[in-house]
Amino acid sequence: MSNQFSFGDDIIPTESLKGKKILFANFPADGHFNPLTGLAVYLKNLGCDVRWYASGLYADKLEKLNIPHYPFKKALEVRGDNLETLFPERNKIKGQMKKLKFDMINVFILRCAEYYADLLEIQRSFPFELLVADCAFSGIPFVKEKMNIPVVSIGVFPLTETSADLPPAGLGMTPSRNLIGRMKQSLLRAITRKLIFGGPNRVMWQILDKHNIPHNRESIFDMLITKSTVMLQSGTPGFEYERSDLSRHIHFIGALLPYSASKKRIPWFDDRLTQYEKIILVTQGTVEKDPEKILVPTLEAFKDSDTLVVVTTGGSKTPELRRRFPHSNIIIEDFIPFGDIMPYADVYITNGGYGGVMLGIENELPLVVAGVHEGKNEINARIGYFDLGINLKTERPKESRIKNAVETVINNKKYKANVIRLAKEFSRYNPGALTANHVAEVLQRSGLLYFSAPRVEEKIY
Repeated sequence: MSNQFSFGDDIIPTESLKGKKILFANFPADGHFNPLTGLAVYLKNLGCDVRWYASGLYADKLEKLNIPHYPFKKALEVRGDNLETLFPERNKIKGQMKKLKFDMINVFILRCAEYYADLLEIQRSFPFELLVADCAFSGIPFVKEKMNIPVVSIGVFPLTETSADLPPAGLGMTPSRNLIGRMKQSLLRAITRKLIFGGPNRVMWQILDKHNIPHNRESIFDMLITKSTVMLQSGTPGFEYERSDLSRHIHFIGALLPYSASKKRIPWFDDRLTQYEKIILVTQGTVEKDPEKILVPTLEAFKDSDTLVVVTTGGSKTPELRRRFPHSNIIIEDFIPFGDIMPYADVYITNGGYGGVMLGIENELPLVVAGVHEGKNEINARIGYFDLGINLKTERPKESRIKNAVETVINNKKYKANVIRLAKEFSRYNPGALTANHVAEVLQRSGLLYFSAPRVEEKIY
């Protein structure tokens, strides 16, 4: 592999960050907020003045983290749970692609100038020196170009940067290396740019033109990356397709997981964990409310079997599922700390949320994944491509497909071996330390941090 993934040699003393004013910001969704919390706490513990611009959804969490919160004021608070209320016309849209374009424009793109207005007001009372934002926060170009403040963006889902070596991002396709495959990928990149994402891109360009922000008619998938001073990607090179043209300001920092306070508590446990040779953990996360997608087919496939099925519902219809599946080999809970259950499990079945997948890999769990929407197709495509498990390529797998996939993953040892290898790669990265070093480097380059950085041989892992 080329040196595209190497770290810089200048290790900057992070104690020099003490007192630096850093503002975090995120698109209002748990998968965009939660992975950043560990980084925020890490920088705060180094002595940075860390504050956060976010939806009111996260006020309580930020209060518990003792991080000052700036709520949306001028920005319309568009969330997954109020989409239909704010945009009733969305219900009338037929076709997944049309709905995707509607969401890109109304949920992401049209909010960018509103975020900028809020950030200008925040800057008056809190003159932040650097913005740390998830990679889907559409205010990034305004902060970098209009406010002249450096931006560290955090990749909270697989890389979307366009590459001559890959199919277009967003379709869940895996790369082809032969001539015909590469020609097909090139054609698809052109088609998706013009026909699928052309409308949303033009809306973004018009807004940027209005504010005199240069954009070179880039796709929004590329623009939020190129407009970042540095992009720090959750994950490691072993969980990303190899590219010959990766931008030099993109760096991998390891698996980003939500901050967890080290409180003493009694771990979750059930005696049945020691009574079964095969244990399956299955979840759809907290956002997906329809248990018929993955939970029910899995329960139907393994009820009254010699396999223990542990289900976490995220609080959706737990009592109903317990009444429907009272079998002795089934455990159904609203929530179980994954650190308590994953060490016992043999297979992890999920719709492919990035954070859950990262945690599964860290716990050396091979996966069976079934999810398409909200970018899960890209995450799950990588799981299948790297043989970390089986990608069922659907939102609603049949019970027979789930059962066959689980049996294949358990019996074919390559999946477990590949996950173990990637977990070891994950363990060599320290996300907090790497982020702090990149933040210090950005501030130094921007003239906001002064010291002489020593040359060292060892990298931060």
